[in-house]
Amino acid sequence: MSQAECRACRGDWPPAAAFIAARGPAKAYLHDDQFFPGWTVLVLDRHVTELYELGRAERDALMEAVSDVARALAGEYRAVKINYELLGNQLPHIHWHLIPRTPGDPIPRAPVWTLPHEPRALAPAEQRTRIEAIRSRLR
Repeated sequence: MSQAECRACRGDWPPAAAFIAARGPAKAYLHDDQFFPGWTVLVLDRHVTELYELGRAERDALMEAVSDVARALAGEYRAVKINYELLGNQLPHIHWHLIPRTPGDPIPRAPVWTLPHEPRALAPAEQRTRIEAIRSRLR
């Protein structure tokens, strides 16, 4: 997929209203499905599909950003575990799914993708509240 065809590069995804913060070479956004509270995506600022295509410094900075956002999510959602997903099958642009797994998790030992559910979209005010809570833990 070329940069011109990439939804992340064109700015079509994630939505701007979901923006949490810039972290190193990436930006964090609240995922549109909040069935698992705090689900966040961290999207690399430039079009790259594989980790091995990044130079060491950029890869290290990206992993620091992943860790920073994960730490903020763990604190905000009292996560017992954070799931880290870097797939790229549907959108071949480096983006991490960071998913807090909380004490009330309906499937604590399985990937979130395996639970059929209706996606939970937040009302704009609730989305802003979650974004600000995560943002405040990143400061």
